[in-house]
Parts: sequence; structure tokens; C-alpha cells
Amino acid sequence: MSILTVANVTCGFGGRTILDDVSFRLNKGEHVGLIGANGEGKSTFLNIITGKLQPDAGKVEWCNRITTGYLDQHTVLEKGMSIRDILRTAFAHMFDLERDMLALYDAMGDAAPDALDAMMEDVGEIQSELEHSGFYTLDAKIEEVANGLGLGEIGLDRDVSELSGGQRSKVLLTKLLLENPLILILDEPTNFLDDKHINWLKNFLKEYPNAFILVSHDIPFLNDVVNVIYHAENALITRYTGNYEQFRAMYELKKNQTQAAFDKQQKEIDRLEDFIARNKARVATTNMAKSRQKKLDKMDIITIAREKPKPSFRFPEARTPGRVVVQTKNLVIGYDEPLTRPLELSIERGQKIALRGVNGLGKTTLMNTLLGILKPIAGAVDLDPYAVPGHFIQESARNNGRTAMEEIWQQYPSMGNGEVRSALAKCGLTTEHITSQMMVLSGGENAKVRLCALMLRESNFLVLDEPTNHLDQDAKDELARALRAFSGTILLVCHEPEFYQEWVSDVWNAENWTTKIV
Repeated sequence: MSILTVANVTCGFGGRTILDDVSFRLNKGEHVGLIGANGEGKSTFLNIITGKLQPDAGKVEWCNRITTGYLDQHTVLEKGMSIRDILRTAFAHMFDLERDMLALYDAMGDAAPDALDAMMEDVGEIQSELEHSGFYTLDAKIEEVANGLGLGEIGLDRDVSELSGGQRSKVLLTKLLLENPLILILDEPTNFLDDKHINWLKNFLKEYPNAFILVSHDIPFLNDVVNVIYHAENALITRYTGNYEQFRAMYELKKNQTQAAFDKQQKEIDRLEDFIARNKARVATTNMAKSRQKKLDKMDIITIAREKPKPSFRFPEARTPGRVVVQTKNLVIGYDEPLTRPLELSIERGQKIALRGVNGLGKTTLMNTLLGILKPIAGAVDLDPYAVPGHFIQESARNNGRTAMEEIWQQYPSMGNGEVRSALAKCGLTTEHITSQMMVLSGGENAKVRLCALMLRESNFLVLDEPTNHLDQDAKDELARALRAFSGTILLVCHEPEFYQEWVSDVWNAENWTTKIV
């Protein structure tokens, strides 16, 4: 049974067509992966089916009495509420019922006998519904799911205004799973999860009895949880049955068949055009030439989509630093309280280190302390005087109204228009991306702009905090190649071992240093 039907939807921005005559169906119980390169319209499609955006043409139909839950990349939380408060809003309808029941109890003291009977019946129905829905074990349920995604380590009584972007995303994801909607719509849910919590979510989704639509560039995760793929490419969305590996096989087969048919047709077109050109002027053969022209005019021409620009990354290198790039002495990092025991760390020239461990242990805090952005609680950091850091932060500022070009110009005001456009184009960004505001770009396009800024200055010590978040597979592969080619020093935080395991020299586990119980 189809619970969502999208028919002939078209949507564009400015002169750019994002979706062109797209149709889509979601059947009961299907686990759908919506995939495609950065900027192919995945988030636009999700905004259309959830009613946040009206298409230029076409229609979206949900079946009756459907409940949906949508986790997107840009949702914000209300300031002043604790994590627990936010999670309890997942059951707001139950708390409303409890309030109604308590109000009925208060009113019973003054009620006439007939009204009292009706109130007792209402109270009984409400009580039965609350018990059936598990209302009296909600706190245990909240703790179970919250701990599965790592919120217990942050503290459920923590004010949401104090949370990082990744922690906010965890809260929203946890709330969504607690709501248990008939359809889950998840946009990059693993971006701010570590290995442990990704595995928890993977198991949750594999056993999820209802339908979901998942956008993710985490291929191993995607492959394990979906049974249908919709591929967004060239303003179209095409359905494939199976997981990601099965999609790749079918996609390559279809691509090769189309290319072979195109090549064969082009040879036939060349043959016909050659015959027409040689024979149309001769009286004896003009009728044959006209016949060939009619055949040519009736031919259904096969077109091959133009290849999308792929990024080309390169990190220019500054002069060689000393043998030891960073040395710490009894370093203790943290904010109000220590996050680690005293650390004696040494990073040597040319080392490429992946820093791993569950979220909340201070990996980003360590990076910022090594770079002098944060002061240590105790101890010291000795950064080589010839070290030239290049720093990629985990998330960009929200509500950034600057265009991609203006973002680069703010950091490099002496660059010319052509130079900025060329630099952004090398990162796989088109003219439409370059002139769009940062806050309307997709997460992957936004990350490419920030990578572009990083590549415009020389460095010999790259400090990269989750650089693969939001990037499509082509961009990840190219980034891995560029980092492998970089002869300087790298300190990387990444929760995708398949991205770094072939080129890093060392893996440090923050769980070995933490003062927290892991």
C-alpha cells in the first residue's frame, strides 16, 4: 500500500531546475535511502513532501491519518529548556490527556450525579489510553533511547542553549525516535554520532517496523538499513529495489547500456547524414536521401547527461617546521571541569593522526587547546614557531547571509572575481552555488566552500574536525586522496574509519585519557 505518492513534481530556484517532473512512492514498511551528489535536490525534495516548500508543479498526497517525523539539518531548539524537557515534548499529547484527567478529578467534587457518571467514564477512557501507551514508564523509555544515542553522557538536565551543534542534533534525533511516527524522515542522522551510537541507530532502524526515508552519505550505514534506493541525479529521481550495493550494480549496468546505445545511435546518425549529404543533390538518388532524412527526423535521440563537475582538492604546503610540531606537558583540557587526566602528547612532523572516541570526551576541545583557541585548565602546549595550522571546524555559523563568493572574499579580500570563482569551481561548485547564500546551500556545498577557504592558504599542520560530514562519496574520495598526498602533519577527528584507515599513520583513542566513565 502506498502511503506517500508524489506525482510529476517540478521545482526550481532562479534559472536552475532542481527537480523536473519527479514521481515517487513510499509503500508501507519500506526503508528508503535517498541518495545523490551534493546539490542534487535531496533536501529540497524532503522539504516539498513535508510541506515546507511548495513545488512549481505536481502534487504530493499522503494517506489519511499518517504521522510523520522529520529530522533535517537545520532544525533549532528553544532556549531555556533542558534536554529532558525537550524529550518529554515527544509525548505532549499524553501529558495533555493527563491534565484533562486531573481536571476532571478536580471537577468531580461539585458535579451532579449524572455529570459525575459521564466524568467517571471519561476518566476511565483516558486512564486506559495512558496505560496502553506506556505513559507511566515514559521516563524509563526516555532514558533508554537517550542513552542509546549518548545523551546520558551529556546529562539530561543540561540546558539546550549550552549544547554544540552535534549535541543539538542528537537531542532532535532522540525526540524523533521517541515519537515513533508511522514515517521517519531523516536527513544525515549520523553526522554527529560516533561509532557506538551509529551502531545503536543502525540496529534501531534495521528493526524499525514502520517506513522511513533516509538521506545519508555514510555508505556502510546506508547499505545496512535500506531496502529501496531513490537516486537523485540531473533533476530526476529514479527508483531501484535493494540496498546500496545492489543499486550500484544496477546503476552501472544501466549507465553502460545507455552509453552503448548512444554510441551505436551516433554511428547510425553519422552514416545517415553522410548518405544524405552525398545523395540529396543527385536526381537519381534524391528520393533515397529524402527517405533517410525522414528516418533521421523520426529517430528518438538518446542523450547522455553531462558529467557533474567533480571536486579537485589540494592543500598547499608552508615551509617545513621542526621535528616536533606540538608537545604538551601535563596538559589538562576542559571548561568548568577537567575532561582528561594530565596529557603528555607529542605530534611529530609528517604524522597523520586520527583522533577517535565517543562524543563528549573532548576531541574538539583538545584540538582547540592545541591551537591556542582555548586555554588549558592546567599544563602547557608548545607549538613549533614554524607550525602553520590550517583549521577546519565542525560546523559553520547559522543564518550566514553571505554568498559563497563573499565568504571567500571576507577571508581573502585581495582576490579578484575570477580567482574566487576559479577556486570555488575546483571544489565542485557551480555558478548557482557560488552566488547562493551560505545558509541556503546544502550541508555538502557549505563544507566545500569552507574547504576552499582552507586550501587558499599555505599550511603545514592540518587540524580537521569532522571534515567528511555532509560530503558526497566523490568528494570524500577526493579529500582522502588530497590528504594522503599532503606531506605535512594532520590531526583528524572522523567517525568513518573507512575514510582514513588507509592513509593515517596513527590512531589515538580519546577514551584512554578521559576522566569520564565510558
